[in-house]
Amino acid sequence: MTRTWRLRLWLTLFMLATAASLVLSFDFAAAEGEGETVYVIPVEDTVERGMAAFLKRTTGEAEENGVDHIIFEVDTPGGRVDAAGEIGEIFQDLDIPNTAFVTSRAYSAGSYIALNADSIYMKPQATMGASGVINSDGTAADKKAQSAWISSMAAAAETNGRDPLYARAMADAAVDLPDYGAPEGEFLTLGPGEAEEVGYAEGIVEDRNELLNELSLSGAEVVEQNPTLSENAARFLTDPVVIPILLSVASLGLVVELYSPGFGIPGTMGATALVLFFYGHIVAGLAGYEAIILLVLGIGLIVAEFFLPGGIAGIAGVAAVVFSLMLSSADMGHMAMSIGIALLVTVIVSVILFKTMGLERGFFRHIILNDSTSSEQGYVSSVNRLDLIGLEGTAVTPLRPSGTAEFDGERLDVVTEGVFIGVNQKVKIMKTEGSRIVVRELKKEEETT
Repeated sequence: MTRTWRLRLWLTLFMLATAASLVLSFDFAAAEGEGETVYVIPVEDTVERGMAAFLKRTTGEAEENGVDHIIFEVDTPGGRVDAAGEIGEIFQDLDIPNTAFVTSRAYSAGSYIALNADSIYMKPQATMGASGVINSDGTAADKKAQSAWISSMAAAAETNGRDPLYARAMADAAVDLPDYGAPEGEFLTLGPGEAEEVGYAEGIVEDRNELLNELSLSGAEVVEQNPTLSENAARFLTDPVVIPILLSVASLGLVVELYSPGFGIPGTMGATALVLFFYGHIVAGLAGYEAIILLVLGIGLIVAEFFLPGGIAGIAGVAAVVFSLMLSSADMGHMAMSIGIALLVTVIVSVILFKTMGLERGFFRHIILNDSTSSEQGYVSSVNRLDLIGLEGTAVTPLRPSGTAEFDGERLDVVTEGVFIGVNQKVKIMKTEGSRIVVRELKKEEETT
């Protein structure tokens, strides 16, 4: 074999090897994640029990359908601690590999949710932390609640192999981490670079496609999950701010309806608010049949109060309605506060409507019946003419026992005491009862001269 043929042979083998390598690498890349399914589930807006119900449904469907990976796209300012705890349990019971993708912010309860995921990725502008627990009025929670929340944050970090120090610093301002912008007295908030540095983020990605590449799922089928209309409604209706508004409308509508004829706009508004309250809590899994039964029983007792004396039915009805509201809440304290707010709003608005605006002015005149048939306005119900008693007259028609008699030239409709009196017989008015004039026949010896 000549040298030229040898060179050609080696060159041919080299080209074949290179081509085979390119083909194999191309097939591998194309097959990366192919045939697998990824669920993308949003964790957005306020964390409340409606979100927990949505995540429970979608993760349950993912397990039933044998999904290979779940990406939770997180963008939330936080929310209720009890709802976050329920969501944390959903994550902990999840057998499917999952990732929290922080697209903008994961504050407070949102950071707790992210820490429960198997892995965390963040967009370049995203932040995570600032997880101090506060009451609904904006004040710091009591020490017991704070301690429990700090422990939950640390446990969520440890469960997934993360240093719990930074989770504690997110929830406890007493932890001193000046190198990360959180000296003592400040809650820790991590940017993507800092989160990656301390092991709280596996990487920084620009978008979902880049995340799928990082997870070796670029060829997987992506299924986006979104809340249904009823779940969106439940999330709105179970919001801590919306609940006292609904209860205020319901109680105010009831009060105004009591002063309205029939069943009108106030009653409709109140009933609608009450229906919306229970609808949202039923969809969110907070209210059961026992709460609905108590509500119906309470309303029935309140209606019965209009027909029964004593007030016991009304008191029992109000107690049943309040108890049904308490049963529908995951937080008795917040529900008690919401009921208190509703009562206060009802009293204040009622005073404004009934005193300041008055019943004869403004829009209120359209829903309150304020007219009366008073004598000053020319209305006369029935005049009891006592001046007729003792007058004598003549029966113009037979009295059987009613008929007509004439007294001093005035014809009147009269009635006897039960006996028949013939025409032209003398009669005397014995008594008057409203429009009823009772007469008696005069005997000859009784007639006046």
